[in-house]
Amino acid sequence: MGRVDVLVVGGGPAGMALAGACTRLGLTTGLLDSAPDKPWTATYGMWSRELPADLPASLVAARAAGRAIALTEHRLGWDYAVLDVPALRAHLADGLTGVQIHAGRAVGSPEVGVVALADGSHLRASVVIDAGGQARPLDPTTSRRVPAAQTAYGLIVDQETAAPLIAPGDAMFMDWRADHGEAGWPTFLYVVPLGGGQVLVEETSLARRPGLPLATLRRRLAARLARHGIEPPKDAASEKVSFRIDHRRHRGPGVLGFGAAAPFIHPATGFSLATSLALAPQVAAALAAHLPGDPGTALTAARRTVWPFEAKVVHRLRRIGLEALLRMPPTEVPGFFEEFFALPESHRWTYLTGRDDLRGMTAVLGRLFLGADGRLRRRLVTPTVLPPVGTNEEPVSAEGQRRYRKVSQ
Repeated sequence: MGRVDVLVVGGGPAGMALAGACTRLGLTTGLLDSAPDKPWTATYGMWSRELPADLPASLVAARAAGRAIALTEHRLGWDYAVLDVPALRAHLADGLTGVQIHAGRAVGSPEVGVVALADGSHLRASVVIDAGGQARPLDPTTSRRVPAAQTAYGLIVDQETAAPLIAPGDAMFMDWRADHGEAGWPTFLYVVPLGGGQVLVEETSLARRPGLPLATLRRRLAARLARHGIEPPKDAASEKVSFRIDHRRHRGPGVLGFGAAAPFIHPATGFSLATSLALAPQVAAALAAHLPGDPGTALTAARRTVWPFEAKVVHRLRRIGLEALLRMPPTEVPGFFEEFFALPESHRWTYLTGRDDLRGMTAVLGRLFLGADGRLRRRLVTPTVLPPVGTNEEPVSAEGQRRYRKVSQ
C-alpha cells in the first residue's frame, strides 16, 4: 500500500476506536493486526458514568450497583456496566469504513513513519500509532525488572448458582475476605453479571511481581466457592487473565502509544477501555489538525493530548501507589482498602478515573495519608525514596534449600 496519514498497529478496542475516529475526520488510515477477524474473548466493562455518549445503549449487557468488602462492606455509589463484547466489536468495526485493513505482525519501526512486518514487508504512514496492547510491538525499550502483573481466573455460571455471592442488580468489585482459606499473597473475589442470566466469578490478584500463577487462583476460587456451597458445572466456561500493569510510558521513537500500550491501564483496577474510547476522538482531532502537511507537529500534538503534564504526574503517583501495594505485607492489604473505601465518594471516583486530575489526586492522597495510622503512612511514603520491589516471590528457607539440594543430588 502507499503511504497513509495514520497507521494504527493493533486491532483491539483501542486501535479500532482510534482508526475509526481518524477516518471519520478524513484522514487516510490503515489498521494492522495479526488476526483482524479474531473474536475478542475478554470481559470489558467500565463505570456507567464513563460510558461515551455516542455508545449505543444496546452495547451494555448488564448494569449493577458496585459493592466492595475490605474489612467491612461498602457501597461504591455508582454502577458498573458490563459490555456485550461481540456487539462492541461489531460497533467499532462498523466505524472502519474506508480504513485499509492489513493482516500481519509488526516487529518494529526501523525509521520514523515505517513499520516492519514479520514477513519482511513494510507499511508507511505520516504518523504511526502503537495500539498493540501490553506487547507494545513498536517500543524497543527493555527492562531488567520482573514485570508486575494482574492475574485472574474466573468461571461463568448462571445467576442462580452465583446467588450466595451477589443479589440480582449487584456487582462485587472486590471482596478481600480470605474465604479461600489460604495464607500468603492476598487475592480478592470479583463477581459481575454478564447479562443473559450469566455471572462471572473470578479470583483476582490485583498486582504482584511476578504475577500470581493461575493455578493458585484456580485453586483458591474452587475453595472459595465450596465454602459458600457453590458447585459450578463441570463444563463452565473459564476466563484466564494475565497482563502487565507497570509499563512505563511508551518510548518508541516517532511512534505514539495508545490504549494499554500507552499505557492507559490503571494499576489499581486494570481498567483502560473507558480512557481509550474517550481519548480516541481527541487524538484523531489533534492529528487531523496537522495532517497531511506536518507529520512531526501532528505527532507532538497527539502526544500532548494523550500525556498532558497533569496526566504524566498522575501516572507517576499511581505507580508510587502500586509500589506501595507491592511492598505491603499481605495481612495489611485489606486494611489499606478499608481506608480507601472509607474515603468520600468524590475522592474514590477521582482516584479510580481521573487520569489527568492532578489537583483531585493530591487531595485524595492527602486525605488518605491524614486518615492513616503511622504504619500505613510509612507504607505509602516508602516507595518515594526506595527503588521498586525486585520480586514478591517468597524467599526459600534454609530448610527448603537443604531439601532442594537433597532432591537435586
